[in-house]
Amino acid sequence: MDIFDFAVYLVPLVIIVYFYLSNRNKKESAAVEQMNESIEAGLTEPSSLHPVIDPVRCLGAGVCVRACPEEALGMINGKAQLINPTHCIGHGACAAACPHGAITLVFGTEKRGMDIPQVSPTFETNIPGIFIAGELGGMGLIRKAVTQGTQAIETISKRKDANTPLDVVIVGAGPAGLGAALASIDKKLRYVLLEQEESLGGAIFQYPRNKIAMTAPVKLPIIGEVKMYEVSKEKLLEFWHGVISKTGIKLNLNERMEGITPSDTGFVVKTSKGNYETRSVLLAIGRRGTPRKLGVPGEELPKVVYRLIDPEQYRNMHVLVVGGGDSALEAAMAIADQPGTTVSLAARGDTFGAAFSGAKAKNRDRLQTMSDSGKVKIYLKSGVKSIDKAKLIIKHGDQESEIPNDAVIVCAGGTLPTPFLKSIGVMVETKFGTE
Repeated sequence: MDIFDFAVYLVPLVIIVYFYLSNRNKKESAAVEQMNESIEAGLTEPSSLHPVIDPVRCLGAGVCVRACPEEALGMINGKAQLINPTHCIGHGACAAACPHGAITLVFGTEKRGMDIPQVSPTFETNIPGIFIAGELGGMGLIRKAVTQGTQAIETISKRKDANTPLDVVIVGAGPAGLGAALASIDKKLRYVLLEQEESLGGAIFQYPRNKIAMTAPVKLPIIGEVKMYEVSKEKLLEFWHGVISKTGIKLNLNERMEGITPSDTGFVVKTSKGNYETRSVLLAIGRRGTPRKLGVPGEELPKVVYRLIDPEQYRNMHVLVVGGGDSALEAAMAIADQPGTTVSLAARGDTFGAAFSGAKAKNRDRLQTMSDSGKVKIYLKSGVKSIDKAKLIIKHGDQESEIPNDAVIVCAGGTLPTPFLKSIGVMVETKFGTE
């Protein structure tokens, strides 16, 4: 082979290697830039289940980066790293895709613990017969919540007992509870599905109008695979109502669970409308529980609410939104788009990054733009001191301001039902970056 023939093979190879390395370096530079931005903004604490990468096992295949639908991972120095921690919402696709077992999914971090009820692989707690599925167990994704509710019912179906009126009481009509109800019908179980709200959907029911609620296909008992990638809250709730009509799911709305006590044959579930004797209980109540209140004078006024349903009702009003998560940002921005509104947003953090570290980047970016344009006024390091019919007093930093106000929307999350779980004997563990 002469030099010319050698060059014919070598030159294309050099070109391919050049473009490969150039593209890899470009992606790595972008990953480093994103990670530095996250660190500078104080956005370093994942809010849910998230990956920890073992650098020894990681061989740089990059499959996990491509598998992550939230773009939370990037390649730096040939290793995968979590470059956008607050984007991660616990899909777990990265761990499933990793060919080298280099990724472990954990709850909490060294700095921020996360309370997680202890459950078995079948989602049964340390109290035999009491199961937990969905967000309360740390899995807020619709697809995973449905799967957990279904798997819990699979176990319950093997323990039928003719001595109890019911095989299972399902508490909460979100994705986990609805999936469990479908599985109960499929397994011919005697069940009741309870929901304290006036509509099904769980946390989805509390979303603002038109919020995107599902981003992955899900397999439902009886119904089969549902291929939804990005669907609004309204479309998803409409779908669930259609499922109920088609399958005959029995759903008790506006019925709040008040207690669970053991009996000779299982449990008695006390609600706001009566008692249910059952062999098993499946808790699919979410992590929000009871809305977290401000605890200030005037909070009992009817103009104070704890979720946004319809932004249009706040036209031509002075509105204060309290909170730093996605629900607060989305509420403030949706209301600010209404004609004639004056919108303020109060958050505890002393910098923009710290105040809204739990929100998605796209929401933070849009909020920053709306703040710069004057559509939303942000009060950092702030808290409401008192509320009157036409005004309120807010403390921000070392100052206090009296501002006109027609409505207050508190989006400060809910109190985790840890005390209730402990009162019935369920063990709860605070995880600091552990599985």
